[in-house]
Amino acid sequence: MTTATPRPVALPRALVAPAPTVRTARPDEAAALAALSRPFVRSGALRERPAALYAARAADFLVLEAPDGTLDGCVGLRAYPAEAWEDRRHEGVVYNFCVAAHRQGSGAGAALLRAVLDTAHAQSLESLFTATTGGAGLFLRYGFTPTTPRRAPRAWAESLDPRRNARVLVRTW
Repeated sequence: MTTATPRPVALPRALVAPAPTVRTARPDEAAALAALSRPFVRSGALRERPAALYAARAADFLVLEAPDGTLDGCVGLRAYPAEAWEDRRHEGVVYNFCVAAHRQGSGAGAALLRAVLDTAHAQSLESLFTATTGGAGLFLRYGFTPTTPRRAPRAWAESLDPRRNARVLVRTW
């Protein structure tokens, strides 16, 4: 009979490293939100927004915070209550969705999107719109479907720049 000394098993890094946290952004993180968004603005995927807007709308943003406190992703959610004179539902818009390059493909975007869907559900939003210049694969996997800007909240739809050729998507409950 042979006996061997057990060797320690190395756990995959994902099982050892603390998980990132998804939480609401703080106004003092406006510069970090702008910096996180900057590469996407340069590529044309996002519209440029001043740091003051991030500060003023910090409560709109969910952020993916790494264990070291840095922000690895963000997504905005803006609610648009139904107007009494319109035949519309309580709607929301997902905007400024971005994940740092070193976290792309790691599930970070899916974690943010699940969190924003949970938040929209908690706010009783019946429809959730977004516009993307990318492939939209993540949105489609989470139940978004193509639509037209005419179905979206008017103020948001009117703010879309037609030169960007963005696809408008919706998810309804």
